[in-house]
Amino acid sequence: MYTIIDIETTGNGIKGNKITEISIFKYDGDQIVDEFTSLVNPQCPIPYFITGLTGIDDQMVQHAPTFDEIADNIQNITEGCIFVAHSVNFDYGVIKEEFRQIGIDFTRKKLCTVRLSRTLIPGLRSYSLGKLCSAIEIPLSDRHRARGDAHATVLLFEKLLRNPASDEVFKKFLNARSQEATLPPHLPKSVFDNIPQKPGIYYFLNQKGEIIYVGKAINLKKRVLGHFYDKSRKEIQMCGETTHIDFKLSGSELVALLMESAEIKRLFPPYNRAQKRTGKQYAIFAYEDRNGIMHLAYNIIKGIPNPLKIFHNQTECRLYLEEVCKTFALCPRYCHLQQTNTACSHHEINTCEGICRGEETLEHYNHKVSTAIEHMKMLASEIRIIKEKGRDSNENAVVLIADGIYKGFGFIDRDMEISSLEDIEAFITPQKHTVETDSILTQYLLKHSDTHIMNVPS
Repeated sequence: MYTIIDIETTGNGIKGNKITEISIFKYDGDQIVDEFTSLVNPQCPIPYFITGLTGIDDQMVQHAPTFDEIADNIQNITEGCIFVAHSVNFDYGVIKEEFRQIGIDFTRKKLCTVRLSRTLIPGLRSYSLGKLCSAIEIPLSDRHRARGDAHATVLLFEKLLRNPASDEVFKKFLNARSQEATLPPHLPKSVFDNIPQKPGIYYFLNQKGEIIYVGKAINLKKRVLGHFYDKSRKEIQMCGETTHIDFKLSGSELVALLMESAEIKRLFPPYNRAQKRTGKQYAIFAYEDRNGIMHLAYNIIKGIPNPLKIFHNQTECRLYLEEVCKTFALCPRYCHLQQTNTACSHHEINTCEGICRGEETLEHYNHKVSTAIEHMKMLASEIRIIKEKGRDSNENAVVLIADGIYKGFGFIDRDMEISSLEDIEAFITPQKHTVETDSILTQYLLKHSDTHIMNVPS
């Protein structure tokens, strides 16, 4: 037994979306056996553009029942039935959220007539309900009203059921492990199945072949699937436009981060938030107090004569200083991470060896501060080559930094003998040094110290 459903809504994503009209046809595989159709009072204003599309305005729904008042009708007519809709994840998601808001868990098996049509009626230019009905001669009246669209979907579903391959396809789509009901309506499952569970970057493309989103992941397949489960308005709209997914392997998270940043800067995909620099720059600096204790501190770069390291926002600057404090066993009080006149008691940093309690000599503490300063200066001046896992077991990934500037990354066969910097440079794909790459590499180098740094003969 099937219930074929269409809804009209206020158009605010899933969680903010409210139903304004619902139509449900109960179908036994041969004929319609029951129907429930009703306007719904969303208890919020209907946007003008939605009224322009559907014709449903605030006055029409003023005296209509609320969702709470028709919830039992929906529960009863859909109980024990497969939930069918055109782009089913939208209708199902909105209805499930409406039930959640009144304290009811609504769960049904799902079938999507878009995905079924793409499989059983391949080769059409568009699988939107209007164009699909026109292509296969299904009458469609009252477009963008729940009953008209739901009834057209019933006629479409009948044609799909009569297709000679329907038994096998329906069985496959209803298999919980197939993920057919989870994937975007226009994305072939073969494309998703081809995505590996490896580190890399991925591209969402629309019907025109335009890249609309770039992301990175340690596990590409798992991360991509996460987009399909996300019910935020942006994710639903983005996944609805996605017809293809490309990917590139990186071998490691670090290279994936660098690749992602470069591609966002190159492509400016519409669904990526722009990587912008904040207005103020901050810097870490050092000074000695009247008691001879060396301090590390941070502030807006204006007025700092000899900054040790510059950052493009306060948060990154403070986080970096916290890592320095932990790495070199410095005192949070004398790194200005804790405002106190007594012994330090930072909630995360507990590596202080007692300078603030009189348990550590001035000479020993100042030596640690000097070592930290030299470490920061060294990172900004020498050639560093980071070695990471390659895309397969036969290669390594390398990232080149010279004089504190990110130069690029590349992949080198494990068996290749490296005798000079030039040997590595031949495999490096040049990249731009940006605010984002500087932040990525700064955090990486601080956390990994020298464990991933290659020594190259001069």
